[in-house]
Amino acid sequence: MQKRLAVWTVLLFCSAISQNAWARTDLGARSIGADVGFVDPDNIDGTLGLGAFMNLGNLSPDIRLEPHLGYWSKSNSFGGDKASISDISLSTRGLYMFHTSSPKFRPYAGAGLGFHMVHAKVEVAAQDLGGGVIIPAMEASDSSMKLGLDMGGGFTTPLSEKTDFCLDLWYSAVSDVGHLSLKAGVSFDLGGSPRANAPPPTHRSRVRR
Repeated sequence: MQKRLAVWTVLLFCSAISQNAWARTDLGARSIGADVGFVDPDNIDGTLGLGAFMNLGNLSPDIRLEPHLGYWSKSNSFGGDKASISDISLSTRGLYMFHTSSPKFRPYAGAGLGFHMVHAKVEVAAQDLGGGVIIPAMEASDSSMKLGLDMGGGFTTPLSEKTDFCLDLWYSAVSDVGHLSLKAGVSFDLGGSPRANAPPPTHRSRVRR
């Protein structure tokens, strides 16, 4: 049921984008930023998450294209044994920017798809059973590439003329390592000006004599 819901969410979101996306695209590097916050993986204790993102302009006047690079890891010890898991993700998100009466508060909601490189490792310490019987230490690890679906939203507000602050909440639906993340970030303007902000062209009317 969750997978079907996720698929329908992506289809509806993509349908909304495609209505006028290609007719009014305005792509190009606008800003770059970094974020940090709390990540709560399924069936694992919460941990610190780091990330980086870039605003690549608009697919339509209200849809922003934003790739995101994320990382989190978690380790647990049980006596002399240790287990750890980490996730490096690269996703592309589409953000719908809502219109508000205040230009200093811009909420958004979005969805996206990404690849997750998940690495798990288990280390078992050597055990002395007595009588000269010793079980040697063992180690096992596994890495796998997984496809994930991101769904979430947040808001952005300017800190200065070229710096913005953002706070958002995302859920990444990934097999075995789905996780919820709450992060705060700061982005820096790269100098690009969206086409939508450019002044409209002037038209000179012909005067008949």
